Amino acid sequence: MADYRIEKDSMGEVKVPKDAYYGAQTQRAFENFPVSNIGFSSDFISALGRVKKVAAIVNSDLDLLVDEVSDAVQKAAQEVIDNKFDSDFVVDIFQTGSGTSTNMNANEVIAKRANELKSGTDVTIHPNDHVNFGQSSNDVIPTTIRVSAALSIKQKLIPALQLLHKALLEKGDELKDVVKTGRTHLMDAMPVTIQQEFGGYARQIELGIKRLQSALERVQELPQGGTAVGTGINTHAEFGKRFAAAMSEDTGLEFVEAENHFEAQATVDAPVELSGQLKTIAVGLMKIGNDFRWMNSGPNSGIGELQLKALQPGSSIMPGKVNPVIEESLTMVCAQVIGNDAAITVGGQSGNFELNVMLPVVAHNLLQSIDILANAAKNFAERSVQGLTANREKIKQMVGKNPVLVTALNPLIGYDKAAKIAKTAFAEDRAVMEVAKEMTDLSEEELKKALNPINMTTGGFSD
Repeated sequence: MADYRIEKDSMGEVKVPKDAYYGAQTQRAFENFPVSNIGFSSDFISALGRVKKVAAIVNSDLDLLVDEVSDAVQKAAQEVIDNKFDSDFVVDIFQTGSGTSTNMNANEVIAKRANELKSGTDVTIHPNDHVNFGQSSNDVIPTTIRVSAALSIKQKLIPALQLLHKALLEKGDELKDVVKTGRTHLMDAMPVTIQQEFGGYARQIELGIKRLQSALERVQELPQGGTAVGTGINTHAEFGKRFAAAMSEDTGLEFVEAENHFEAQATVDAPVELSGQLKTIAVGLMKIGNDFRWMNSGPNSGIGELQLKALQPGSSIMPGKVNPVIEESLTMVCAQVIGNDAAITVGGQSGNFELNVMLPVVAHNLLQSIDILANAAKNFAERSVQGLTANREKIKQMVGKNPVLVTALNPLIGYDKAAKIAKTAFAEDRAVMEVAKEMTDLSEEELKKALNPINMTTGGFSD
């Protein structure tokens, strides 16, 4: 390190890059964990700055920090919230399991910047004594996970899913008169409308939003105030409650103090639950994306019911080939989210006694899942669903030749006779209507009424 300064901590002297805002403890961690070159996301760093800002507000209100120190810490923390110091958060995700290194990274950056911003005091603002006052990494990092996840869900993922939900309903309404072949076991089944099919997709998304909202009730219980092991040592008895109230005011979300600090710090059950809901949404989106790929398949030898918007060339060797790239992107995102959930599940099992020791990897995977699901859902809505069209003529031809249409004749001619018509129509590649005319005594009017595909999409008997 050619251009450095000397910093000191409880273990001695450390060389730190001259212009870095972090100090000795961050530098030690940077050197100790040369693992992945993956750092915490900007959303996590911003939320960590918010935790420090709110803590300074509450400690000032409790007369535990002098106003001038608190004001300087708040101003510096706001700059962290605004992501002005992201490049100074240098510690790898795969670090100490409590996230202590990243907590100290924030404390050191904020302390150095606060000392530049302070006025009206000669006090040297200290990373531990002031920025981290009344806190521990063991409640700060779990709290930051919850705050960052809740903000990302509310600000990114739910709006993206609402957009997709709306796009599916609107496209279904646009194509409500299109009757297509339904499929079970990938085989032709009774007709459905595109509106009915897309309504099913929209309901999946709607339920996903509800699952998120339910899980957030647990996520928005904050561990802050438990300090080292959940007992609240070295902080004010009212700190946790006041912190949650101040965080609510600062963010506009409803946060509350954890009902039991030992549960909130010893486990990451709420983030694990939230990840499970993200996985459920990913599973649903995987199904929708693959359905779109099937319905778009072709153009000549596939199903070809839907025409997705052509966005880019699909092959480096086959001219004119166009692929369902948005759906492929979506399904890869879903695969990643499902994998992230597995990592978070393992992380959730690693809470020995009073502390979980896989907090950084839980934070990283959880926030990545939220972020990429939000981006992919929005992209799918805007670049796929909104621009697709139906191949109406092809759909009409396929429906007319669907042998399963004879199901509607069962009440009129019986199962066995209907089966013979279906087999003949399939073998001769003819419309069911033509074959039924030849093989039954039913009038053309009776057949048209019975075999009208739209009538088959409205359910069973009625009075």
